[in-house]
Amino acid sequence: MDLQINDKTALVTGASVGIGRAIAKALAAEGVQLAISARRADKLQELSEEIVAAGGKKPVLIECDLYAEDAAQRLTSAALAGMGHVDILINNAGGSRSFKDLHVSEEAWQEAITLNFHRPRQVADALIDQMVARKWGRIICITGKSEPEHINGAFCAKAGIHSWAKGLSRMVGKDGVTVNCIPPGRIHSEQIFRNYTPEYRAWQSENEIPVGRYGEPEELANLVTFLASPRAAYITGAVIPVDGGLRRYQF
Repeated sequence: MDLQINDKTALVTGASVGIGRAIAKALAAEGVQLAISARRADKLQELSEEIVAAGGKKPVLIECDLYAEDAAQRLTSAALAGMGHVDILINNAGGSRSFKDLHVSEEAWQEAITLNFHRPRQVADALIDQMVARKWGRIICITGKSEPEHINGAFCAKAGIHSWAKGLSRMVGKDGVTVNCIPPGRIHSEQIFRNYTPEYRAWQSENEIPVGRYGEPEELANLVTFLASPRAAYITGAVIPVDGGLRRYQF
């Protein structure tokens, strides 16, 4: 299937490893011109070399810590300067903030909400006008599950992103801009390997995941690439898990 995006541009945040890296490579394989952002410049350079070696266009590299107060403006300005415009925004940066104590500092909450809610929203806000003006755009947010076992600051923020994305989708749909969210299940990544032992991963795969295994970043990237294309023009305001059936809610 021709996804018809070989003339598009995309900004991918959190692109250095894991899901973000897989998304960047999948979009590049379809001919998309990329701006890729992360804190680790060496990882971005490695990814750029892989993309070019595979026949993709050389990405614009943006080293950026999204917790910095002016991060959204600097990031979007660099992407626009490097590519002229941004057709596709992949808000992937962020991460779990597990709060297992009953009382958590305001600083910890501020960090979790800033990285996982405010910055994705601000990045989208800085790019939405030029998408509307061009009558075409895609905003895809990689979010998180809605079944926390305890308080997780990131999950609270990601729930906010679901609500914000749904509302935004209703305001820009007639302008050719779609807004969707993808909550990953257990997808192999640095964070998964750091937080869960091989024994737990094996137990969960057998007992809680209907397909019987953890997912690969490329499997989530496949959905992102489709949603980023004209083929998905009638899909907006959606929250679509990629989790092997792990989630127990029905919608």
